[in-house]
Amino acid sequence: MSKLIDIPLRHWDASGSAAQQAAALQALEEGQVLLLPALGFPLQQEEHALLEGVAGSASSAKNISWEAARGVRGHDDACDASLLAALMQRYAGHTQRLLAGLLPGYVPHLQQGKGSFRPVEIAGRATSWRKDDTRLHVDSFPSSPTQGRRILRVFTNIHPRGAPRVWKLGPPFEQVAQHFLPVAKRPQPVLAALLQWLHVTKSRRTPYDHYMLQLHDAMKADLDYQAQVEQQTHAFAPGQTWIVFSDAVSHAALRGQHALEQTWLLPVRAMAAPHKSPLAILERQLQRPLA
Repeated sequence: MSKLIDIPLRHWDASGSAAQQAAALQALEEGQVLLLPALGFPLQQEEHALLEGVAGSASSAKNISWEAARGVRGHDDACDASLLAALMQRYAGHTQRLLAGLLPGYVPHLQQGKGSFRPVEIAGRATSWRKDDTRLHVDSFPSSPTQGRRILRVFTNIHPRGAPRVWKLGPPFEQVAQHFLPVAKRPQPVLAALLQWLHVTKSRRTPYDHYMLQLHDAMKADLDYQAQVEQQTHAFAPGQTWIVFSDAVSHAALRGQHALEQTWLLPVRAMAAPHKSPLAILERQLQRPLA
């Protein structure tokens, strides 16, 4: 069962002590969640109005995404896109400085992924079962194969009126894989090539990506598993930040509104303990290379 490990940093550009760095590295690679309970993300005055405007839009997407090269996507046309982009770019910079001070060994190898602003209340939102993040799952990106790289995500609750963001944490990745791999379909290389050729995926979907998507979907589709498996609930208050390898930690977001998230990708070789990666675990259980 994943658990929260407190790291009492109060500033985004603070350097963790040697003990804090070692504890953070070990906890993350063992499938725990790092909680920084005193690390909030300060909003500028004009951004408070932006939160209310985006959340009140009937066409608001679940996630508004941002990438340095492509800007903001998924927002309402009436929204101030430049203000949103500045907010999310500033958050990305903050997370980069945080990781540099807490996980310095990762920094030379990190590749910046998408950031997201999540303005819509999770609870009660109608969606398909595959997109229902209130069900336990491990992260995998259908259109953006990671090809084995780890998915390191930084979250911050920025709700202006005190509402927590509530997560559920489930079994460790090795148990998830043991449960669902026996029913997983084998990958089809021809299909992976076709998806890339049609630009359904941004790069080639490796056997690793295939099995991770199988686990993601199988977990969400199995309601008996969702109801019976061991799990714990945690509430992240406004002004709190947490860090997680979301490809290994089975999790669900039950309720909450107004959160920022920044994704970073890490090659397995840059881990202190590569054998603890989902790639290594799947290869051991399937007894063949996947990436």
